[in-house]
Amino acid sequence: MTAGDHYAVSSPAVLDGPFTTRQLLRLDDALRKADENSGLTFSVYVGEVGEPVREGAELLHARLANPAESVLIAVAPGQRQLEIVTGSQARKRLSDRDCKLAALSMAASFGGGDLAGGLVSGLAQLTGLAGKHSL
Repeated sequence: MTAGDHYAVSSPAVLDGPFTTRQLLRLDDALRKADENSGLTFSVYVGEVGEPVREGAELLHARLANPAESVLIAVAPGQRQLEIVTGSQARKRLSDRDCKLAALSMAASFGGGDLAGGLVSGLAQLTGLAGKHSL
């Protein structure tokens, strides 16, 4: 899911996914705000990633429209893994430490059963850590 993606409510893939329509709307709003406020492109992937998970997440990140300025949050619930992948330009604004802090926060929410809330708060945290985008 990236900011600007639109989902048809009648789509079986959406209805069978881990999120309700309301949660999808919250995530879409959080992604849009993250993109607008940071100037980076944030994406979220939830599902099986492949082994090893880090390499699978990096492959997903490389397929994004502008990987250099993108941040991918990949969550593999079945594998109990969370990866945050930053592109070369995004990495200048989000350190490994920043991503680890956001990952710990998200993992705590996930552990409490709140996948969507964890992603929304993680996006807000990463956006704040990345700072404002200067035009």
